[in-house]
Amino acid sequence: MRAIKFKNKRLFYIDQTQLPLKEVWRECKSLDSGYKAIGELQVRGAPLIGVFAAYCLCIHFKNKFPNKNKFLSEFKKASKRLKSCRPTAANLAWALERLEKVVSKNKNKSIGYTKEMILKEAQAINLEDILLCERMANFGAEFIKKGDRILTHCNAGFLATSGDGTALAVIYKAHEFYKNIKVYVDETRPLLQGSRLTAWELTKRGVPTTVISDNMAAFLMKQGKIDKVFVGADRIAANGDAANKIGTYGLAVVAHYHKIPFYIVAPFSTFDLKLKNGKSIPIEERNKDEIRKLVNKKEVAPKRVKAYNPAFDVTPNRLITAIVSDKGVIKPDFKKNIKKVLG
Repeated sequence: MRAIKFKNKRLFYIDQTQLPLKEVWRECKSLDSGYKAIGELQVRGAPLIGVFAAYCLCIHFKNKFPNKNKFLSEFKKASKRLKSCRPTAANLAWALERLEKVVSKNKNKSIGYTKEMILKEAQAINLEDILLCERMANFGAEFIKKGDRILTHCNAGFLATSGDGTALAVIYKAHEFYKNIKVYVDETRPLLQGSRLTAWELTKRGVPTTVISDNMAAFLMKQGKIDKVFVGADRIAANGDAANKIGTYGLAVVAHYHKIPFYIVAPFSTFDLKLKNGKSIPIEERNKDEIRKLVNKKEVAPKRVKAYNPAFDVTPNRLITAIVSDKGVIKPDFKKNIKKVLG
């Protein structure tokens, strides 16, 4: 199953806010609808929003802007707007910047030709993402053995990428060999991506799955019920500090305390080598009502109470056992080995 479909120059996506109760497919018909879909988490996951945003630009320019100067100006503006939608995810800007380079390279060609080149690049990004997932799965599965009990946080599967995922792709690959592995899924407050999305994915693929609330992970580790932790990432700095869904840092701390291996799984496009460390990673803050209300909009806090809602936190490199990338496994010293593996 895939989370987006691009067919006959039309873009469709599964509305992830409706899961797990309903599988609702919607069509993205404009830049505005694409921006809304990403911003409201109907489409989410760092690699996937990069692919989706690239296709959004194809939709936006399908039948518009016959004037070359107007086209170039609007392309720059549209790309900038999409980049601003989810500022922490490195893959979003990475994908859009690839399209910007295509436009710059072909700025003296006809608009029709340039549009075709934009579409080809978006399709190439999509295909590459599928292949990246497979490579990460093969590298990461080496760390899982028969009977392992794995903890994961948020969603890093086929709902977050064009392929099988990042962290979940590793689990899916291991499950092909070891049917008796077990996965514990943090619910992932406040929007429950773990219980709503990851548990839904894993059960669809037949992987034994147990959902726990976020505050149970440390207790399970103390009980000896967790062997390894696998999570994805939205941006990784040059020294290996990694931003992922809020709550990941806390898991890394307790995993380190209990001497449990903690793995990050992410493609090369998630690395931001311009950033020396995690202190420079921008952290998206979302609507405070996501804290004050449940997913079904039922209020669980006083209306006027203050709320703080950072969507991500940063795990320092010293708490990470290894980073599984599509180009290979990166171990400490991360600053040295990231350069070595990624080239």
